[in-house]
Amino acid sequence: MSNPSSRDIATNQSDLYDHLLSPTAIRERTQRLHQLTRDGAGRFIIDEKQWQATVDFVLQVIRASYPDLDVPFHSRWGHIQAGGSDRLALLNRQLAGQDAVERARTKIDTVVVSVLLDAGAGPTWAYHEENRRFNRSEGLAVAAYHLSRQGTFSSNAAAQPWRVDGERLQRLSRAELEKGFQVSDTNPLTGVEGRLGLLNQLGAVLQQNRDRFPDARPGNLLDTLRAHHGDGFSATDLLRAVLEGFGPIWPSRLTLNGQPLGDVWHHPSLGAVDNPDALVPFHKLSQWLTYSLIEPIREAGFAVPGVENLTGLAEYRNGGLFVDMGVLVPRDESVVQRHHSPDSELIVEWRALTLCLLDRMVTDIQQALGLSAENFPAAKVLEGGTWRAGRIIAAQKREDASPPIKLASDGTVF
Repeated sequence: MSNPSSRDIATNQSDLYDHLLSPTAIRERTQRLHQLTRDGAGRFIIDEKQWQATVDFVLQVIRASYPDLDVPFHSRWGHIQAGGSDRLALLNRQLAGQDAVERARTKIDTVVVSVLLDAGAGPTWAYHEENRRFNRSEGLAVAAYHLSRQGTFSSNAAAQPWRVDGERLQRLSRAELEKGFQVSDTNPLTGVEGRLGLLNQLGAVLQQNRDRFPDARPGNLLDTLRAHHGDGFSATDLLRAVLEGFGPIWPSRLTLNGQPLGDVWHHPSLGAVDNPDALVPFHKLSQWLTYSLIEPIREAGFAVPGVENLTGLAEYRNGGLFVDMGVLVPRDESVVQRHHSPDSELIVEWRALTLCLLDRMVTDIQQALGLSAENFPAAKVLEGGTWRAGRIIAAQKREDASPPIKLASDGTVF
């Protein structure tokens, strides 16, 4: 398994960095790879004959799961409630004496850490809560919830267990994380070192950037948004704040004039390695985090409009849906037998095509249900349909419900 290489790309395009942090750039750059695929290049074939069956399957899953179409956003909070347990009731009771903004800050603290711990867990790992077993995203969410409840990420665990602060995150050890996730020789978790690195680095960023995080806690993101935009900030503003505030935590991969790009990758079909026009942004975890932040921020009284402007998520459940349903067909059938790193051309193309197909799927679902983009944005189509349908079809096709294309995860991308 190879690891993504670190490389700095120089450019005199002064606004390119800002552009690469936008949903507009995600759509623009992924569409280029989509067009190459349509033109017969690339590593996949798009089989149009399978498209309508896939749309119908997603509609079936939405209607079965949410017959009233009251679908929540695809966010971390749903995973925290895995198994029908209202774990948030305890959190809400303990926050009852705080004002609305402070409750939002604390929930931001909680969900930021939880999302950063949410990358592929591997097919065998599971978390045991009393007599119940949870794996993959739900298992990671339940484990992270209990770590937060116990004050693992707080320097004042006795008085403020749910509060997350930079000093404590910097001191977090691998042993503590493995204990919290019940890791053992018989219960291995993929990418432990990568997850720990993200949290340690988050601690450093919070400590070093007091202009943005005056209390060295993730919840200060709300204060920064209000300082820059008042109380009328949009979902795109929130994504930008997430990318700018937490961008330095990501492992050193590609940088642009020394600035870390995060979940942005080079594809040779778009240009040479030093060509900034060959960069393809996804920002999967950052958009997943943005979706997860909207609920507690709205609870505090902020509207956060424009959710429909964000994109889908370029990850293996959504991407796996299209492969398993036969919409995306690898030209080389043998690729399913090997692991692929996030910087490989195959994975970059798969993720790009996934986002383009998700945009198309979202539109088709909205039209079929007679709902507007504002009322039924991608965040709802993902939760009610594509992500859930991707998991269902994976379980039907493979005993371990693994993705159809194997990923060499380092715990920081998927």
